[in-house]
Amino acid sequence: MPFLRGSLGFERFSVAGFQADRFGDEHIEIFTQNAAGRNESSSTENVHVGFLAGDHLFDQAFDLSKNVINDAVHFSVRIDTNQIPAAIRAAWLSMELAGYAKDSPSGVPTKSQRKEAKEAVEQRCEVETASGKYRRMQQFPLLWDYANGLLYFGGSVGNSSAYCTDLLERTFEIELRRLGAGVIAQDWAVEADRYAEIDGLSPISFLDGETTGGHVWANEHSNAPDFLGNEFLMWLWWTLENESDTITLADETEVTLMLAKTLSLECPMGESGKETISSEAPVKLPEAMQAVRSGKLPRKSGMTLVRDGRTFDLTLQAETFGISGAKIHLDEDEEFDDEDRIDAIRTLGETVDGLFHVFCDRRSSDAWIKDIKKITKWLNVSDRSNQKAAA
Repeated sequence: MPFLRGSLGFERFSVAGFQADRFGDEHIEIFTQNAAGRNESSSTENVHVGFLAGDHLFDQAFDLSKNVINDAVHFSVRIDTNQIPAAIRAAWLSMELAGYAKDSPSGVPTKSQRKEAKEAVEQRCEVETASGKYRRMQQFPLLWDYANGLLYFGGSVGNSSAYCTDLLERTFEIELRRLGAGVIAQDWAVEADRYAEIDGLSPISFLDGETTGGHVWANEHSNAPDFLGNEFLMWLWWTLENESDTITLADETEVTLMLAKTLSLECPMGESGKETISSEAPVKLPEAMQAVRSGKLPRKSGMTLVRDGRTFDLTLQAETFGISGAKIHLDEDEEFDDEDRIDAIRTLGETVDGLFHVFCDRRSSDAWIKDIKKITKWLNVSDRSNQKAAA
């Protein structure tokens, strides 16, 4: 089961509307009734979506003791497509038209011949799809932490996640909401009675401390302030370089961290392109600071986190708060079962969110005025140092 073995990669959704206070046999039956491959339609070219029990691509053996672990349900969704690729359709049509053109005195197919060619291609598509030759199966692991009202989706958000979340919402009559940086900030603001402050924020330039326009990568369909994810990574970089490598969370636990392995930056105005730096400590390299000095902002960063004696390696995507390549470090003699693994996944998400909440607290308070002045000064000093070194 992917969430229980190896490295982790996921994006998260909040879950609302689940009426039961525990997961029981009746829910296992719902999974079984909607298992992948169980309900096929007569159409030869469509998309089938169904649940899997998690072990492999054809696993339909759902069981309470197998799939429910530590107040969380581990399962998968399989998406089956049975479609002829557009390039193959186009090739078949070209071949049909070439045959008509060869027999035509003018060398060009007539209008009626074009229609016949299209009909011939459609008939061929029906035969080929019925054979299953072009059937494609994709499996996506999910972890439904119903104790905390969260869904971990083992992939990046897109068409696949839309199929998965739609299936879950229809089947269990729940409501799922994607937890990107902006939504996480808004949820924190409601709890902290800071919603007006967070809602009134605009993207800021770290070079001069002034507000700027939107980012080219911003989701035009969302009003959530996802730009705070980019600013969070920038603030984290400055904090670790100039203040401390240990940050105290709201619950008074401490997180020691470093930015490591990879750093991706992009110009928010779309003027100077993208840059990805791979190194044990990418933020220590001069090209990283030069990229920020040119106006780029972090969009993705690798990091190592230590909290309560547990160490994690991961890569965090700024706007979506998607986590990839996450590894849970274990002691050599540590006993670590599936329940411990679920707890570690929870701790990882809570730790990343807790760090972001610390940033949101400062970003929406008077403390931000001091922080942005220090960050701007730090960047300017670094720039002057680079210029002096170059001279």
